[in-house]
Amino acid sequence: MLRHPTLDKLHTLQLTGMLKALEEQLHLPDPQTLSFEERLGLLVDRELTERDNRRLITRLRTAKLRQHAALEDLDCRSGRGLDKAVLASLASCQWITDHANLLITGATGTGKTWISCGLAHTACRQGFSAHYLRLPRVWRDLTIAKGDGRYAKLLASWAKVDLLILDDFGLAPLTDDQRRDLLEILEDRHGTHATIVTSQLPVDHWHEAIGNPTLADAILDRLIHNAHKIVLKGESMRKRATKGVVKPTTEDH
Repeated sequence: MLRHPTLDKLHTLQLTGMLKALEEQLHLPDPQTLSFEERLGLLVDRELTERDNRRLITRLRTAKLRQHAALEDLDCRSGRGLDKAVLASLASCQWITDHANLLITGATGTGKTWISCGLAHTACRQGFSAHYLRLPRVWRDLTIAKGDGRYAKLLASWAKVDLLILDDFGLAPLTDDQRRDLLEILEDRHGTHATIVTSQLPVDHWHEAIGNPTLADAILDRLIHNAHKIVLKGESMRKRATKGVVKPTTEDH
């Protein structure tokens, strides 16, 4: 008589993990082989697992990663200059805890976005928040936000993310507004959160790409000095896929 009311109460309390675990226990041939403490422990463990999974799903949805990437699938044998030891260190996410940055450079198609999304996915699994931004769209969004009064709110939302990805830096010369916007983004995060920047340009060319020497000094000072670096080599993975060198895929990794 107590079974169904208990299930209903767990549902009302939104304890879905415990609800599922109890339903499974009730269908066991002889649930009495487990002690009360063992059965309760299984219910609590299932609830914790369910909650962790829901939080992970929420973090990944909020991250809006451009690609569904997992570092476990990364091919380090393709001659791109990837170091397994470096990737393993980054996968620990200690650099995010330390509020460091990561700069990933290389030609188009070498996997910059895929690796950054893979690291962000790993970060989300370890409890960090993440968010993906493609800089050409950022400039457009900020221009609109300045017009409708959302500018400060938008910057504040990016400032609090544990790991922010700024993809495709340096595709076109920056305007003065874009230089100042970039400085604002990095100033809000400097020393408090981690940032990934990807670019086709070598880091040595970033000062020139930013344009204004004073703003370039300020931007790079907040970005480079505490940064890890990955320099990808070789031709485009998408181009290699069309040649049959690698298995065709929608993700260049």
